[in-house]
Amino acid sequence: MIMDIKIVDRLKELMKENNLHQTGLSNQIGIGQTTISAWLRGIKEPSITSLWLLADFFDVEIDYLVGRKEF
Repeated sequence: MIMDIKIVDRLKELMKENNLHQTGLSNQIGIGQTTISAWLRGIKEPSITSLWLLADFFDVEIDYLVGRKEF
């Protein structure tokens, strides 16, 4: 199954709250901008390692990112 829209929504929300564009997020977490773009378009799903990086960077739980838990 292609990425649940919840991840896309949460990632966009967190990026906006932190005034980050794809390039800025890419530089911060060490993942290519094209990969982040594919996540945001729902083409690719973040790996568990990528979810850990995102959760640590934004100081949220993975369950929040994937929509299993509210903030």
